[in-house]
Amino acid sequence: MDLDPLLLSRIQFAFVVSFHAIFPVFTIGLASYIALLEALHYKTDNPVYEKLSKFWIKVFAIVFGMGVVSGIVMAFQFGTNWSVFSYSAANFLGPILSYEVVTAFFLEATFLGVLLFGRDKVPRGVHLFAACMVAIGTFISSFWILSANSWMHTPAGVEFQDGIVQMTSWTQAIFNPSMPYRFGHMALASFITGGFVVAGVSAWYLLKGRNPNTSRKALAMCVVMLAIATPLQLVVGDMHGLNTFEHQPMKVAAMEGAWETRSRTPLILFAIPDAANETNHFQVAIPGLASLVLTHSLDGEVPGLLEVAPEDRPPVGVVFWSFRIMVGLGLLFIAVSLASAWQLWRGRLYDSPRLLRLLTWMIPLPFVAVLAGWFVTEVGRQPWIIQGVLRISEGVTPSITGWMALFTLIGYISVYAIVFTAGVIYLRRVIQAGPDPLDDAPEDKTARPKRPWSAVPFKVEQAAQAGRS
Repeated sequence: MDLDPLLLSRIQFAFVVSFHAIFPVFTIGLASYIALLEALHYKTDNPVYEKLSKFWIKVFAIVFGMGVVSGIVMAFQFGTNWSVFSYSAANFLGPILSYEVVTAFFLEATFLGVLLFGRDKVPRGVHLFAACMVAIGTFISSFWILSANSWMHTPAGVEFQDGIVQMTSWTQAIFNPSMPYRFGHMALASFITGGFVVAGVSAWYLLKGRNPNTSRKALAMCVVMLAIATPLQLVVGDMHGLNTFEHQPMKVAAMEGAWETRSRTPLILFAIPDAANETNHFQVAIPGLASLVLTHSLDGEVPGLLEVAPEDRPPVGVVFWSFRIMVGLGLLFIAVSLASAWQLWRGRLYDSPRLLRLLTWMIPLPFVAVLAGWFVTEVGRQPWIIQGVLRISEGVTPSITGWMALFTLIGYISVYAIVFTAGVIYLRRVIQAGPDPLDDAPEDKTARPKRPWSAVPFKVEQAAQAGRS
């Protein structure tokens, strides 16, 4: 049986990247939240912030470790499965990935130890500084990784000589045309992911009647942040889409399911794309809205997939549906965030069991949205590994066989399944244990006050007993 090494190598890299992506997108947002908690505790000396920080640091450490383990493999895959691409792009990607290790990973690893074990061993200001450095390190790491990945979508600052990248401008290459939009989009996605996880866990505690003081504080902080971040993500996502429309029009055509180039292009809400027949089935659309969104004019022209040969088109079905999953979940996030903020403003959030239950159900959805967005970005670039320069079929290692790719794929799936299962089990135990109880819990001001006459029967019985004696 002949196995296609190119297909298996693509599946392998897609699996490894998708598995790894869910961890950084959570830790980036959570690290910033921990730094904020440490700053508030340093300023106010409120024990609630300290208990919350201690608890979420434990969660952060587990997820950070899983992210490191799952991410190490990607660098090796460049050499084992994609050696032609690695050799071609080494003059840019080699230094960029090294900068990520030197400036970000070392920073995170150094100060994470202080954050985990130094609370009572270093001055409070030093501990706060460590939390801030860890948070900054996560953003520096994402900056370099997104710069490298964005360059593959919108290459700049280089010349290709005999198939090899030669640098002409490091500034243009690092800050390539799509990089700022993708970095902003991912940063907000990280805040939204971390916010919904913290909010969902806090809502679960409130439904169980556990940790009321810390859970209310955490939930209120996250709801306010989400009410700002989720609508802002819609704006940044639109800017990212316009940038993609400028530099990768075929990706946008696949996202929109647009086959023919036309003005007044409809915005398709539902359809079943048929790549073989170059059409859509069961299409439900709003006339002219895609042109308005992408060109800011109802008469704007949107290029269709028929503009290029079939071998130059991305897989339409995956891109089309992944985009709708991402956008649909984004709109759901906005609705839930604004509804929660409204209930918080009215003072009814903590007494809304349906809304609290909905927040607990929201915990996995940001990860689904991130993966859907990643599929849109990466699958939409195909058939190019470097947009317009190097095809995926040209970047694979020539000597790799289908059986070699299959063997390593099975190995990665098996090891990752063990790592993920063990991590989730331990993470579940930490969350079930919850934050440490407050030594001097603040008074619950929402509790119903006791009636003044509630002690009267006791006093009467006490007087009767005195009379009998």
